[in-house]
Amino acid sequence: MFSNASRHLLVLFAVLLCSLSSAHADTVKRTFCVFDPVGAKGPIFDAMRDYQTSALSWGTELELKAYTNEAVVLADFNAGHCDAMGVTGTRVRPYNAFTASIEALGGISDYQQLQDLIGMLAKPQASKYMLQGDYEVAGIMPGGAVYIYVRDKAINSVEAAAGKRIATLDYDKASVKVVEHVGATMVPSSVATFAPRFNNGDVDVAYAPAIAYQPFEMYKGLGENGGIYRFSMAQMNFQLLIHSKRFPPQFAQQSREFAFRNFDKAMEHIRVAEAGIPENYWIDLPQKMMDEYKEMLRQIRLELTAEEVYDPRMMKLMFRLRCRANPGHFECAEKAEG
Repeated sequence: MFSNASRHLLVLFAVLLCSLSSAHADTVKRTFCVFDPVGAKGPIFDAMRDYQTSALSWGTELELKAYTNEAVVLADFNAGHCDAMGVTGTRVRPYNAFTASIEALGGISDYQQLQDLIGMLAKPQASKYMLQGDYEVAGIMPGGAVYIYVRDKAINSVEAAAGKRIATLDYDKASVKVVEHVGATMVPSSVATFAPRFNNGDVDVAYAPAIAYQPFEMYKGLGENGGIYRFSMAQMNFQLLIHSKRFPPQFAQQSREFAFRNFDKAMEHIRVAEAGIPENYWIDLPQKMMDEYKEMLRQIRLELTAEEVYDPRMMKLMFRLRCRANPGHFECAEKAEG
C-alpha cells in the first residue's frame, strides 16, 4: 500500500507529465532555412542554434537547414518548403520594402545609429511595419559596413573607377545604379561568385563587409597592390522572414526582441573581422572626398526613393537618426528626406 506522502508524489508526477505533454502538443514544428556562405559550419548558421533553443519557449520547434546559395533559399521559401528563412536584407525587398531599405546607400552613418534603428524596429509599436501580406520580418541582425575592395590602389576616385569592371549584385537596383553613376562596367555576380571573380582578376572592384574577407579569401585578390577603402557604402544586415500564419501569434515579436538583445554579440564578430584585416590594406580617404562620396550616395538614394526602390518611411527614419547625430549637416536643414 502507498503512504499518503507517496500518493501525493504520484499525483504531482502525473500532473507534471500532463503539463509537459500539453506543452509539447502546443509546440509547432517548422522549417527554418538559413543562408550562410560557409554552410552549416559558418558563423551565421551557428548563431541560429541559440535562436533555435529560444524558439522552443515561443512554442516553436525549428528544424534548421543550411544553404550556401541564397537564391535557392528564396526558391524554397517561395515554394513553401521553408516556413522561415534567414537571408541578406536586400533579398527581403519583394516581401518587405520597408526593412529592405535599411541597406540604403549611405542611409546609416555608423553602428550606433544601426543599433538605435534596429532597437526601434524591435518594439511592439513597430510591428505593423514588419508585416506585409502573409510575410513578416521576425528579426534583423547586423552584417557590417560594406566597403569597397580594389585590386589596385590606383583606383582611388570615382573618375579612376570609370570603365573598371565591378562585381555587381545584379538583383540589387541600388548597386546597379552606383555602377552606372560612376561609368563603370557591371559584371553580374552573386554572393557566391563575387569573391572568386575578384580573386581571379575577372573584376577590378568588389564590395563586401569585413566578415567576407577571411572566409572568401579576398586577400588573394588584394595581393600586394590592392586595398580597402575605410568608407561605409551601406550597412549589410541579415533578416529573418516568416510565413506569418504558420507561427504562433507572438512568435515574430519575441523573435525580433531576441535578435535585438543579441545585437552586441553579433557586432563582436564584425569588429573582430574588421580588426583582423591587415592595416596596410586599409585606405583612408581625405575628408573632402568622403563628403563628396556621401553627397553622391545621397543623390542616388533620392533617385531610388523616387523610383520606389527605397521606402520613403525608412528614409525619413534614417534621416532623423543621422541628423540627431550630426544636426549641423546641411541635409538636416534641406530636409529632402525628412
